[in-house]
Amino acid sequence: MIINPFQKNKPIIYLIIITYFCAFSVFMSFSSQLISWYHENKRELPWRSTKNPYHIWLSEIMLQQTRVAQGLSYYATFTETFPTVFDLAAADEQLVLKLWQGLGYYSRARNLHFTAKHIAENLEGEFPSDFKSLKALKGVGDYTASAIASIAFNQPNAVVDGNVYRVLSRIFGIDTPINSTEGIKEFKALAQSLIDQKQPGTFNQAIMDFGAMQCKPANPDCGNCPFQNSCYAKKEDKQDVLPVKLKKTKVRKRFFNYLVILTEDGKTQLNQRTSKGIWQNLYEFPLIESSNLIPESELINSSDFKALPFKNFEISLFNEKPVVHKLSHQHLHTQFWIVETSNFDGANISWRDVQDYPVPVLMANFLKQFSSNIKSFL
Repeated sequence: MIINPFQKNKPIIYLIIITYFCAFSVFMSFSSQLISWYHENKRELPWRSTKNPYHIWLSEIMLQQTRVAQGLSYYATFTETFPTVFDLAAADEQLVLKLWQGLGYYSRARNLHFTAKHIAENLEGEFPSDFKSLKALKGVGDYTASAIASIAFNQPNAVVDGNVYRVLSRIFGIDTPINSTEGIKEFKALAQSLIDQKQPGTFNQAIMDFGAMQCKPANPDCGNCPFQNSCYAKKEDKQDVLPVKLKKTKVRKRFFNYLVILTEDGKTQLNQRTSKGIWQNLYEFPLIESSNLIPESELINSSDFKALPFKNFEISLFNEKPVVHKLSHQHLHTQFWIVETSNFDGANISWRDVQDYPVPVLMANFLKQFSSNIKSFL
């Protein structure tokens, strides 16, 4: 006699079906609740009033490693200066870097300019409309490709960033480290299973806003959360524990000594950082890097300083306390040395023109402080 497997394993089959429909119900409920919250609480942002992939791409690149409040003015400046991808492609890189100044992570600006040229010259100004082709663009990763594909082209590709990790880990109780290979795959799969297929762009923007405004890193607003009755972190009081992240890479300390050269005729020297690494293609004063903080005597007796063509000079330290500039994996302990000299072979930039050069924010902050004092030196 042939035994019907469904008859034999009826309890197991029922359990699978019930589990599936419960999971499906949870996912549908999550999506609808999230989008409902979004319609009531969303932030009014300029790039949300358009489906133009150029504007969406521009905003997403800017908001990588940048708060929305900080990125707004830069977005306005870029869209006004470069209304189309053709305008950005035709721009001089120095202008792009100057307008980017203060946002940090300058490789984003260089990649932005490179990709604009590629789209203008090779794609006739048309952005790819699918995730895979978008991700192939320089400077565009999984998150940015998903955002552009879903918002501009209504493709169901889920975004996963810090906000999304936090929301999903807390609500669904996932303790897999978000910066592990396993965690990246797990959260991406979960986000993809939750996305609203009919309005993926709205869903993606909703979950990002929810993480930024409601399910914040510190002091999340659990009392007014639409998921408070089903949220694992709320039930178990683990908001401060989730998401889990593996320990960061050890921070490296570096010690910078900038020589701010002042000649009698109001000239100085700026060098462009051409090597790969931090601040590529930005400008800075002549730099001597040391193994620790050093006094004036050690600086002027160093081989790097003696190699410079100084004849007559006076040197003084501008900042008594070193400026500590923190980057993701390194902290720069910086001293600015004012070097007054009658002339200097490399000093060919007028102080009036220094502000026109794209410089790191560390340098820009110094120039703001120093500008009010420079008259006393010239």
